[in-house]
Amino acid sequence: MITYQDMERALAGGETIMQFVRRAISDHRASAEYCLALTADKYNRHQNVTILQYQKFLYSISGKAMPNTYAANYKLCSNFFNRFVRQQNQFLLGNGVNWTKEDTEKKLGESFESELQDAGEKALVHGVSFGFWNFDHLDVFSLLEFKPLLDEEDGSLKAGIRFWQLDESKPLRATLYEMDGYTEFIWRKEKTDGEVLNEKRKYILKMRGTDADGMEIYDGENYPGFPIVPLWANKYHQSEFVGMRENIDAYDLIKSGFANTVDESSEIYWIIQNAGGMDDIDIAEFLQRLRTTHAVNLDDGQEIMDKTIDIPVEARERLLDRLRSDMYEDYMALDTKNLASGAVTATQIEAAYEPMNEKADAYEYCVIDFLKHILMLAGIEDNPTFTRSILVNATESINAVLSGAQYLSEDYVTEKILTLLGDGDQAEQVMKDMDGENMFRFGAGGNQEDQTEDVTNAE
Repeated sequence: MITYQDMERALAGGETIMQFVRRAISDHRASAEYCLALTADKYNRHQNVTILQYQKFLYSISGKAMPNTYAANYKLCSNFFNRFVRQQNQFLLGNGVNWTKEDTEKKLGESFESELQDAGEKALVHGVSFGFWNFDHLDVFSLLEFKPLLDEEDGSLKAGIRFWQLDESKPLRATLYEMDGYTEFIWRKEKTDGEVLNEKRKYILKMRGTDADGMEIYDGENYPGFPIVPLWANKYHQSEFVGMRENIDAYDLIKSGFANTVDESSEIYWIIQNAGGMDDIDIAEFLQRLRTTHAVNLDDGQEIMDKTIDIPVEARERLLDRLRSDMYEDYMALDTKNLASGAVTATQIEAAYEPMNEKADAYEYCVIDFLKHILMLAGIEDNPTFTRSILVNATESINAVLSGAQYLSEDYVTEKILTLLGDGDQAEQVMKDMDGENMFRFGAGGNQEDQTEDVTNAE
């Protein structure tokens, strides 16, 4: 791992800043953290690396292996990891952040909520993501595009390198972020050495000029701290993919093997007598011709007989169900399949959500710590809270609210019921309409009897 102190020692030893940046990027791409994040990212994109690289082999009498192109080789990738990550992230951040001050959301920018959700998903997949407070909005970097330079003494983030490249034949771009500003570099394929694209500049630039004469930078300033903040997935600072891959691979391999068995019609197998000289490759070619032409040529003394067997369906389905259940339990995720089986009480729903609530509690600490650092950089004083997305038994919950309505305010009861019905955003308008109706009945037009008489006459 290359640290912030390594950069200081390298520059003091005569290495140029450009050479150090290129070396740090290469070291980052070869690190175990980067490789794990790259693999987790593929699984999150519905690409099971293990099953996609799986290859069946045949062996000759001499023991030589060759790819088995004769047998079915389905590669079925499940989407469990993406489902778990999305569920955990949206459970906490799906309803946005609640602020105590009305102007906080405006100061953070229109895209802040979506960027925060993106940062959360990247953190859960890769173990960490990085939020860059860019003057009036948040930009998010993933571990696959950002090399952090941590302090060896306290572990804080003191500098970092963001890099990107479309493919190996295209230029490599990089930006070195430091406490006192950022510098941009580029390595073009036609040139061996890189070049400075933009010299170091401060993060907050002050401009002056007119539309006719043009604008110029006359001064700049930096933030009170390093403007890039890490968002960790958990207290262990590791990807949620750790410990999940083995279960996902087992599920996909069994499911794919099941599909291969059905496709190959393994309930029929063949016994060839007096064919001891045939190796695996000869037998595979023989079966391929049999499936294609539905006829065979036999040498003298050879016989072929077919046998049938039952596919072990029940054992595989039970194992797949067990693996699925274990994955939900290990990730502490909510299996909505258990809630869709019939009428479920509010108590059962709360019990089903409890593991996810416990995991969200730990995740929330990481998000709040991240937000506090962002607020400090933006010069905002506020405290974030969250409203979690939870399924409810609407009928049971509404009845519970109505049973205590006599002890609650009318506005609270109205807002609570509308929220349970999914129309919480209409609560304010409904309460205004109710207030207007009450004024019509008992207010400005006269007493209740007069109002009733007027309405009756109008009818």
